Amino acid sequence: MKPLSLLRVAILASSILVAGQVCAKTLVYCSEASPETFTPMTSTADSTMDAAAKTIFNRLVEFKPGSTEIGPALAESWDVSPDGKTYTFHLRHGVKFQSSAHFTPTRNFGADDVLYTFNRQRDPNNPYHKLGNGSYEMFAAAGLGSMIDRIEKDDDNTVRFTLNAPNVTFLSGIALDAMSILSLEQTQKMVAAGTPELIDREPVGTGPFVLQAYVADNQIRYAANQDYWGGAPKIDTLVFAITPEPTTRVERLKANECQVAALPPPSSVADLKSDPDIDVHQIEGQNVGVLGFNVEHKPFGDVRVRTALAKAIDRKAIVEAVYQGTGRLAGSMVPPAQLGAIKDAAIDYDPEAARKLLKEAGYESGLSISLWAMPVSRPYNPNARRMAEMIQADWAAVGVTSAIVSYEWGEYLKRTSAGEHDSFLLGGSSDNGDPDNLLSYMLSCDGVAGGSNRSRWCDKDFDRLLQQGRAESDLAKRAEIYRQAQEIVKTEVPGVPIAHSVVSIPVRKSVLNYVMDPFGRQNFARVDIAE
Repeated sequence: MKPLSLLRVAILASSILVAGQVCAKTLVYCSEASPETFTPMTSTADSTMDAAAKTIFNRLVEFKPGSTEIGPALAESWDVSPDGKTYTFHLRHGVKFQSSAHFTPTRNFGADDVLYTFNRQRDPNNPYHKLGNGSYEMFAAAGLGSMIDRIEKDDDNTVRFTLNAPNVTFLSGIALDAMSILSLEQTQKMVAAGTPELIDREPVGTGPFVLQAYVADNQIRYAANQDYWGGAPKIDTLVFAITPEPTTRVERLKANECQVAALPPPSSVADLKSDPDIDVHQIEGQNVGVLGFNVEHKPFGDVRVRTALAKAIDRKAIVEAVYQGTGRLAGSMVPPAQLGAIKDAAIDYDPEAARKLLKEAGYESGLSISLWAMPVSRPYNPNARRMAEMIQADWAAVGVTSAIVSYEWGEYLKRTSAGEHDSFLLGGSSDNGDPDNLLSYMLSCDGVAGGSNRSRWCDKDFDRLLQQGRAESDLAKRAEIYRQAQEIVKTEVPGVPIAHSVVSIPVRKSVLNYVMDPFGRQNFARVDIAE
């Protein structure tokens, strides 16, 4: 099926009075990349979560705007059993699913949709498990598969989750954007019609905006969901103008061709702050930019090689050149704002020690590897190509030759998930503010099978600590568990933490009620435009 045709959109930032009538309000967001899909559960990219999870869908519970505190969403309340193993969710009544070109719902949201959404991901024998790409990285990385024992429907508006053991990460896990609730009825009808691909192309959720049209690498157009259970949005039309080049996003923002822009280059932040028509929202990012090693590819199975390559790179110089004042040198894989973060779990720059380790490992005469660099700017890495070039030069200084490899963003994620790379640049923004999230996503054994652990590193002691951290409710004890986990990462070096960035989002002052998300995502449900 060809993409839906895209109507030309007037780039209009505010309401205009014409003959006593208020014209429709349009807000344009200059986004950084096309979404991988419109089905959040099969994706990991922020571009998908912004374009789908935050606009079209909802979760059972969600983080309150601008906060890491969990609040009600499609579940208006929930009860927890005394033993901490059973969560009973009381679903919101009268919530309507959206319609699409090929689907009109005949019923409201209910328990069957919750069971479908979670069982599709957790049960390989579920009839819908292999739809889309059949990969559920976030579900696996969050440990939800091993965490959940069973899910039961008490009635159309009550769902009960029983866990195998008490787990303090459960609520934050199901609040992840990837846990957005899909329509069982749409899936049944699309599969019966022989068009299951329409589930990903023509999504129907319960969220604030309805997808109208999409042209890959160009634009996404949405209309306000007038039936939204949380109240219809203030803006009538939302447009994602897909603009991969950061400097072009800045130019378009200044020209009022978009009113909100993703991730300006660090060199532009000061200029944007001086613009009287623009506010720059900033937050200390709960993120980490990482250089990772695929331990399944020779010679990265040898910890001496991994350690040598880590010691060979001048992380301080990289942070200064790439982040230009908008990032700090990473002490570990856990961002400083999170529980158990430590400042000294990264390997220091020591090229002479790197040469000695390479010699010990049998690579005194040289080594040739690939270094993969993503093609888009991300909150945790504003310029992966520049970072790769600096790493390439540092490695060359110790006798290691590296070829820089890149692909289109969706293809890059797919290929690195499949383990095609030697070394790679990526990272992550926390989805829930808990240290378990990034550590599990990037480094757990479940993450190897799920495809999120692109280092392909599985350490039983590390995984045991993750399990302990999920079960421990005492914050001091949890912090110590995660400190121990970070020490294992420092010793085994599946990857190198580079930096934690300050996330900057420039917004024109005509935009009202914009709230910056602590996890770097975009939510326009409550945004308005000044008349």
